[in-house]
Amino acid sequence: MPAPYSQDLREKAIKAVESGRLVSEVSHSFGISRSSLSTWRKRFRERGDYQAITNYQTGHSHKVTDWQAFKVFAEAHGDKTQAEMAQLWPDEIDGDTIGKGLKRIGFTRKKRLTPTANATKTNVNRS
Repeated sequence: MPAPYSQDLREKAIKAVESGRLVSEVSHSFGISRSSLSTWRKRFRERGDYQAITNYQTGHSHKVTDWQAFKVFAEAHGDKTQAEMAQLWPDEIDGDTIGKGLKRIGFTRKKRLTPTANATKTNVNRS
């Protein structure tokens, strides 16, 4: 995720729009998107500041924190489906999160070690 725009840039852009310049002109001259500028203006009208939002979680909820325990759990319950493993996990967790965790620890779910032989038969003329 890129770094937020500086407080100084936000302040200059907001003041430029408030002085009567067009939003599209200001966004072009400062090199920011119109939607960002509109968001800052809305936040300024509602809260009185245009600070960058901080301390929020990125991505989905992170349920697995102890990866060593998860690896032991995966080895013990590797014969089950991801949905069954999710029901057995001590915390509430989704089957997709189990799958992502298995991928992260390098645990493969492949059941066959070798591909099956081609089952097609050749047609033999019987006369």
